[in-house]
Amino acid sequence: MTDVFRISPLIRLTLLSLYIALTTPLPLLAEATDAPVPSRWLWVGIAIGFLILFAALSERVIVDSEGIQVAYPGWVPKFFRRGWQLAWADVKALKPRSTGQGGLVYYFLSQSGEGYLLPMRIVGFARFVDRVQAETGIDTTDVKPLSQPWMYLILLGFTFFLLLIDAWTISTAFTLGKI
Repeated sequence: MTDVFRISPLIRLTLLSLYIALTTPLPLLAEATDAPVPSRWLWVGIAIGFLILFAALSERVIVDSEGIQVAYPGWVPKFFRRGWQLAWADVKALKPRSTGQGGLVYYFLSQSGEGYLLPMRIVGFARFVDRVQAETGIDTTDVKPLSQPWMYLILLGFTFFLLLIDAWTISTAFTLGKI
């Protein structure tokens, strides 16, 4: 049986909204302040950045009886984000590593000693980890997601607040004739 796990919609929505909230005012501010960079170039850069972020967030994890694969849709160029594939027979261990922020991530350790980052921001993480345990025999009872949903809900709330402030600032600039 093949299972496909995608990045959580909450995480995608939060990160894409935050990107929009942080970048959308820039071309308008450049226009209002007569910045040396033309606003149309900023719009082009923002659009390209959005596509890159959207591509990065389109990662999917494919699990079947043979192994695990991290892949991206066909429209994402291979040079941009290469996925990886690992057969269950090649999985030697699941090793924890602490992050700089005090979190804990896990790596699949292959028989050849290579490390593959365990995808942790996917929908159905508990089911995914259960499947890893069933296929490899490695105890995964202590494996928890890196970020809890409430963290992204708080960030999404602040992002929407920032979007409201952006809208107010931009409308005020239009009203005052600055843009």
